Amino acid sequence: MATAAEKLLESMRRTKSGWGQDDLHTLYLGFGFWCREGRKHRVFIHSEFPELRATVARQDELPIGYVQTAIRLIDRLEELQHKAKEEGGS
Repeated sequence: MATAAEKLLESMRRTKSGWGQDDLHTLYLGFGFWCREGRKHRVFIHSEFPELRATVARQDELPIGYVQTAIRLIDRLEELQHKAKEEGGS
């Protein structure tokens, strides 16, 4: 069964426009990122792979580049997790 974050990711893959800061917040947290709150932006950093990070503006409708970045980061996260699993022998 897909999680809310996985369903959101699939929706974002189909349509990259019309998403806001709260959608990306839900997406990133659902994939294991933590959030550092700033005044004009939120910074998301993955707990296991801190090199994966994104900055999201506090806007209700974000440019598609934010969604493209989120998709690219989560794809990279899945690659890193798969590689770590293979190297761990699990």
